[in-house]
Amino acid sequence: MNVVVCVKQIPDPATPGKLDPASHTLVREGKLILDDSDAYGVEMALQLADKAGGGEVTLVSIAPNDEVSGMRTALAMGADKAILISDDTLKGADALATAKVLAAAIRRAQPDLVIAATESTDGYTGTTPVQIAELLGLPSVTFAKHVEVGDGKVRVQRQTEAGYDEVECPLPVLVTVTAGVVEPRYPSFKGIMAAKGKPVDQLKAADLGVDVGGGEPRAFGQEITEVAEAEERQAGEIIEDEGDAHERIVAFLEQLKVI
Repeated sequence: MNVVVCVKQIPDPATPGKLDPASHTLVREGKLILDDSDAYGVEMALQLADKAGGGEVTLVSIAPNDEVSGMRTALAMGADKAILISDDTLKGADALATAKVLAAAIRRAQPDLVIAATESTDGYTGTTPVQIAELLGLPSVTFAKHVEVGDGKVRVQRQTEAGYDEVECPLPVLVTVTAGVVEPRYPSFKGIMAAKGKPVDQLKAADLGVDVGGGEPRAFGQEITEVAEAEERQAGEIIEDEGDAHERIVAFLEQLKVI
């Protein structure tokens, strides 16, 4: 079984992030690391490939400056190969432009299953995976807390507020997994050394036949015009009970339209 995992390489969250003063987007310079949320997807793919009796796990990522540090971590976990799209024209790309590029790269790999995190920890849009599925013409199953594959189908326990739904879907399909779906393995020394020799196919958007508008922010359908500090939390109202506290609380809740 061939599995593609969408992985994102992000600035280390332990280091305070910086915004580009011109574009108001996150500065992505220097070494990038594997997004923690994607480690679950990589581990899930490795386990499913093993249970299927073989196959390949391919990573797909977009990152600036030909950065592969985060992908090497996933390769050290056991993934077989990777596709990296590194292109200055993608700077500032929104979720849809990102999805178009990733979908084109995934289409080349012709996977039986595509796995992604529900959302990245530096973006939190949560829309890119389902956009990829739509562009590829694949069904999507989101928020998977348990995944099994067999008889040409994927069976998923889909996490909900009330518990989980049991969903069955024919392959190929795109599945987004939640944190905790599996426990990611730590790369061994042998895996780290082997990762250095694993193939990483480096491409430009043009290589995939994707027109991203030459890097102009408006071509991506978004433009960040301003970033401001969040308002400080104001002190709450203190109600001292003088015999009418309950009436004042009810009036306050009515004003908020809570009741």
